[in-house]
Amino acid sequence: MSASPHSLPLELGAVGAASARVADYLREAILGGEIGPGDRIRQEDIAERFGTSRLPVREALRILEAEGLTEHEPNKGARVPKLTMHEVDVIYQMRERLEPLALTESLAHLSEQDLRRLDQVQSRIEANTDVNSFLALDREFHLLTYSGCHIDPLTSMVRRLWNSTQHYRRAFVSLGGPGRMWVINAEHRLVLDAIERLDPVDAERYLSGHIRRTRIELDRHPEVFEGRQR
Repeated sequence: MSASPHSLPLELGAVGAASARVADYLREAILGGEIGPGDRIRQEDIAERFGTSRLPVREALRILEAEGLTEHEPNKGARVPKLTMHEVDVIYQMRERLEPLALTESLAHLSEQDLRRLDQVQSRIEANTDVNSFLALDREFHLLTYSGCHIDPLTSMVRRLWNSTQHYRRAFVSLGGPGRMWVINAEHRLVLDAIERLDPVDAERYLSGHIRRTRIELDRHPEVFEGRQR
């Protein structure tokens, strides 16, 4: 028996809600490092975990692929992309060029409330000692600085590049350890000062150098790109 026309929106809504739940779970697991580069995501396992069919899982994976968090391999299924050192280097060079542009586009549209929030987030970063907490706060800080940019293709690309390099930022922070956090904090404060002064030249220069330093440090550690292939 086919579904009545009146039931179709309800069914589609249920699938959409389930897809959103699955996407939220997988996104958090990938960004949090629970699922890492090269790890496969088996639809049947996720469907069983959520007590649903594979349809919402497939839709969730399409959402995450658009965000740069997963990729589909023919005849193998979904996995978290595993990047080479050169690929990460190029992506960071893209970030060095695109994120200063997004910041410049954002400057004039950031409110006083945004600036207060940025200062609060940076204060929490400076008081923090946990890597995962730092990564979440660092992401919040930077994406908030770009939140005034209304060029959707640019902001979407920036977010996608952030997603694809999350694992490597975690490795960078772990390599530096607590003793190097002062550098990150100083660079954040320079960026924040330029934002408060509405100075696009300094904002671009400080941000580009901040991203470049991470890229150069990662180039010195090829071991970050080895292992973890399932």
